[in-house]
Formats: sequence, structure tokens, C-alpha cells
Amino acid sequence: MAEDKVVIEKFNGSDFSWWKMQLEALLCQKDLDMVLGDKPEKIEKAAEDAWNSKNKKAKAVITLSLTKSVAFNIMNETTARGMMETLSNMYEKPSAANEVFLMRELFTTRMNEEGSVTVHINNLNSILSRLSSVGIKFDNETQALLLLASLPDSWSGTVTAVTSSVGTSGMTFEGVRDLVLGEDIRRKNQCGSSASDLLNVGRGRGNSRNSGSSGSRGKSSSRTLKNVKCWNCQEVGHVKSQCPKKELNIAGAESVSEDDALILSMESSVDSWVMDSGASFHAMDNGETMVNLKE
Repeated sequence: MAEDKVVIEKFNGSDFSWWKMQLEALLCQKDLDMVLGDKPEKIEKAAEDAWNSKNKKAKAVITLSLTKSVAFNIMNETTARGMMETLSNMYEKPSAANEVFLMRELFTTRMNEEGSVTVHINNLNSILSRLSSVGIKFDNETQALLLLASLPDSWSGTVTAVTSSVGTSGMTFEGVRDLVLGEDIRRKNQCGSSASDLLNVGRGRGNSRNSGSSGSRGKSSSRTLKNVKCWNCQEVGHVKSQCPKKELNIAGAESVSEDDALILSMESSVDSWVMDSGASFHAMDNGETMVNLKE
């Protein structure tokens, strides 16, 4: 069976820790990771030839996993280990520039309102891992607080619930992560049920009708017009479209609106609002969120 071809993204100078992790896994899969260590001083000829062959293959794998601008920095290295040490000294060792860049990236990382929770958590983990590689480490509780602080405004209720129930002293990154992922699943399921179960469309009517008029919409072709009541003049024997007084605009005639009405029912309130300034009526679950409300 042919070996599956694994390709990793070429390292371009950013996120060295993630690239290094992938590269070491790739070399291990190809049985080339041994050359990243020291070459034995006393070794037989056959074993030395095998080591040199693996070293040559590992160098090729590393070179092909780098962009052009980065690869030129290790072109003079003769061993795979030397190539990795040079790259580590350039991109992984603590430096003021790296620390400032990573801290800035951490404090500006914030999940978008419509963003993926999983992608956001993975991105935050990547930044914390890179900070750890340059000597900046946060305890578990601080990492949990950073995750909560990076959530969008629509998650403010969840943040309040977590901090109120758990408290900062008993908070862990893993616990908060699992709560956030669980809440994300609950929200997605709720959106799915809202679309299928909570949306009702009906015909709107401006005024209520009595029993006589409700039967006048013709549910049976066998019914005659002698018991039908006109909605315009209130007389019996004809319908509104056949009313002889239709164009006289008799005072007191009932006005009926036949516009469609869309009714959306939600089981829980949300923090986002969509208002239609042209609507005749507005409905909301909490008037305290409105300004200058006139009922």
C-alpha cells in the first residue's frame, strides 16, 4: 500500500512553534527524527552511511518546508540538527521584539460575533504556546480569564454566569473551554430548532369577523349566497366584491386589511436587535433595553 503523502504549510517566519511541531512529527513518520540528535562518535561504517543518508533526507524535508526567504538563512548548515538550531535561535529564542509582538497579538485577539468558537480557541492556544516558548507563561486561571475576556459582547451573559458560579479562584482554562464549547453547541441547536419549529406564517386581518363572515370565504362550493353577509355594507345576500354600495363609501363600513403577517416566536431573548422602522407594530420581551420608549 502506498504511503500517504503528508504536506505541511511552509514556514514563513511566523508561528515557529506550530511549524516545528509539525516538522518533527513528519520526520518521525519518515523515520528520520534520529538525525536531530547527536551523531554517535564511534559508529560502524554501515551505520554511519545509514545515518548520513537519513541526515541528507531530513535536510531535504526541512528545506522543502521553508519559504524562500527563510531557507536562505540555513543554506550553509551541513546537518538537519544544525538547520533546526539556527531556525530556533532566530525565531524561537526570547527577544524583546518577539515578546512585544506576541503580547500585542494576545491582547488584541477577540472573537468576532459570527466567528467560530473552535477556531478562536485554537488561535488563542497557539498564541499562548508561542509565548511559553519565549519564556512568558500564564497560570491556568489567567488563561481562563483571557479566554472569557476575548469572547464577543453577545457572550456577556455566559461570561457573567461562569464567573458568578465558579469564581475566579476555582477557574481553569480546560473547564471554561468546555463550558464555552458546550454553550456554542446549545446556541447552534437552538438556532436550528427556531428555524423549523418557531416560525409561523399566517394571513393578517385588520379586524375580527363574526361567525357569519368567517363562513363567507367559501369553504364549500355547495353553499348559496342567501346566508352570506357582505363585509362592506353588512347586508345579507352578496359578498364584498359584488356589493352595489362598494363605491359609495358608506359611513361606518368595516375596513379590512389583507396584508400578510410574519410572526416569529423565540423561546429566549437575544442581545442583538433587528428593527424595522416601517412596521406598524413592534414587539420586544424587555422594555428596559429601549431608550425613550413610548408604548
